Amino acid sequence: MMFNQVKEETLTETKRLLTLKEVCNYLGIGETKARELLRGYNGFGVQVGNRWYADKKALDRWISANTI
Repeated sequence: MMFNQVKEETLTETKRLLTLKEVCNYLGIGETKARELLRGYNGFGVQVGNRWYADKKALDRWISANTI
């Protein structure tokens, strides 16, 4: 594993809001699907200005609620 990947994973664990690219890396999905999820009514998308972020705690709860 490269140093940048380790640094990014550590940063993702401590941040409250995740950017679009961080959501993509966190979930292992593409940007188009991540945008759909963030802008949907899932409870974890947060709009700040014209940018969308994911509330990490709410995203983790949504993942837990929607997995078998």
